[in-house]
Amino acid sequence: MEKFNLVKFNTKQEDINMSYLDEKNAEKAINFHKSFPQYKKTPLVELKELSKEIGLKNFYIKDESYRFGLNAFKVLGGSYAIGSYIAEKIGKDINELPYEKLISEEIRKKLGDIIFVSATDGNHGRGIAWTANKLKQKSKIFMPKGSSTERLKNIRTENSDADIYEYNYDDCVRLANKYAEENNGILVQDTSWKGYEKIPRLIMQGYMTLAYEAYQDLKTKNELPTHIFIQAGVGALASAVTGFFSTMMKDNLPIIAVVEPNKANCLYRTALADDGKLHNVTGDMDSIMAGLCCGEPITVGWPILSKYIKYFISVDDVYAAHGMRLLGNPLKDDKKVISGESGAVTSGVVHKLMTDKNLEKYKKEIGLDENSVVLCFSTEGDTDKERYRKIVWDGEYQSL
Repeated sequence: MEKFNLVKFNTKQEDINMSYLDEKNAEKAINFHKSFPQYKKTPLVELKELSKEIGLKNFYIKDESYRFGLNAFKVLGGSYAIGSYIAEKIGKDINELPYEKLISEEIRKKLGDIIFVSATDGNHGRGIAWTANKLKQKSKIFMPKGSSTERLKNIRTENSDADIYEYNYDDCVRLANKYAEENNGILVQDTSWKGYEKIPRLIMQGYMTLAYEAYQDLKTKNELPTHIFIQAGVGALASAVTGFFSTMMKDNLPIIAVVEPNKANCLYRTALADDGKLHNVTGDMDSIMAGLCCGEPITVGWPILSKYIKYFISVDDVYAAHGMRLLGNPLKDDKKVISGESGAVTSGVVHKLMTDKNLEKYKKEIGLDENSVVLCFSTEGDTDKERYRKIVWDGEYQSL
């Protein structure tokens, strides 16, 4: 049987500051993104037929494969962080710096030459490179071993200096930080540590755009979620989504579960230990969920997760592959969602919870039934087309 590990977490009651993830800041972020000519609200896909078949009231997928033509959500965080950094540097509020002004020659002259630096498995780095390219600035991107050559090519297409290195993701973050320090660069990373927390928080604010869009669409349908399943690498997206929905739905909190690959489950391990410390994963993290292969939890996000997340789930790669095939082969009138490995794992988990008798006790524990409205985020499309075809068309990773 494929490994499915769940820990029910004793959520903490400490007061924490989440004001930066409130509705006001969400509106600020989405208004910034709306100023981009590439902006278009991504679809919230309602899987009515699938819901009936597996016994849910409804099942929604936020499809981020349409985001800015980049096939992934990551650009939301990177662009907002870069925009906020530039606004502060020239003494403006980001509300005064829409896309048209941001990319103007006037702003570029005020800034001078900047190199934006980051580590990535692909999607985040592409967003940084894309933004820097629009600003006529430079970018330097570090990618961990095992990264997709297609994702590397996509980053280089944005005039970025990008390479794959013989290190894991977290070591690439350290390389990127060292390079930025030695070359007067600006590190744009959603990983945080003591002394590096401002930009990760800005990235989390940028991610609220997708949460805000989904919330507004569900509110219009008068069907807010009872359950949210959100995938995690370092946990920046999970923290942003959790913080936002916990603020907006504080009187009727949804049950939120974080999902990670077994080979890079730093948040699961931290929750399992429950000793007040963050627990890292080291060494090779060779899951097919490349975007989630991060071994060190985000320090600024963990207090949010520890206060609101009831369940941390750690699964094998087959759950991601199952989700990819599930979304790519819809029932009857359901809409097709092309979802990559990191984007599809939560859908795979939800479907297996509802249909696999071996997971019955977990389904009951989480409270999934015919009254449940589930929201998942497909955070990427087929950003590695070759692997997508091998999994969805050729049936790779069907079982262990």
